[in-house]
Amino acid sequence: MFTRSALLLTAIITTSAGGSVAVNAEATDKDSTVGGPESLIASQLKKLDTTIAIESITESPMPGIYKVMLKGGFVLYSSEDGQYFIKGDLLEIRGNQLVNLTDEVKSQQNARLLKSLNKEDMVIFSPKGETKGVVYAFTDVDCGYCRKLHREVAGLNALGIELRYLAFPRGGQQSPVHGKMTDAWCSVNRKQALTDLKTGRPISAKIQGDKAACSTVIDNHYNLGIQMGINGTPAMVLENGQVIPGYRPAADIARIIESQS
Repeated sequence: MFTRSALLLTAIITTSAGGSVAVNAEATDKDSTVGGPESLIASQLKKLDTTIAIESITESPMPGIYKVMLKGGFVLYSSEDGQYFIKGDLLEIRGNQLVNLTDEVKSQQNARLLKSLNKEDMVIFSPKGETKGVVYAFTDVDCGYCRKLHREVAGLNALGIELRYLAFPRGGQQSPVHGKMTDAWCSVNRKQALTDLKTGRPISAKIQGDKAACSTVIDNHYNLGIQMGINGTPAMVLENGQVIPGYRPAADIARIIESQS
């Protein structure tokens, strides 16, 4: 069930008015508001929804505009008085390049979220030699491009890239795929179980884990993906939090990682 906060976020994030939305939260009684612009902005948002989860409100690089971080990785920009909110990307001309500052913020948050994960909860395919890079992949076992990516595992490992699978059953937590992935995560050989499912075969490895615990891991991965804005599979995320949507061959992934170093 959606909370009121989630409904507000949905209204803000999904509004398509030329990439931005102006939220006029009616007039603020500024005499009753204590503090600077941060307090004004928070007050306006709380008037719309008292449960909205605001992580931080800070000055943005653009004069007079404040950056509002909401729980779930959503970024808004606000006027100083909290009367107007912009949904969209803040861009900066940096030298001779146009840099997306909003993407940078989201990537930083993604990187923090990934660091909070336990490696024991992932299905990891590691190179035999030196690990030159790590890719996290939100995956479903039935999607065609997830299966295509899985055929690139050996190529990724040969290039020194470690692939860490996170579960993202596209049908949600009540779908048959969720059950399949729970069985895979409860298998004594997760890598073989995942490979079996991604090649259309039943799981050959013995299933002996605590299914409730395995199901919780799948749920946690799925919820993390939602929090990071993942809405399709495969979705790869680099260690720096940059999201690479969709399928990419091993050589392309290696080039992207090399460009970040």
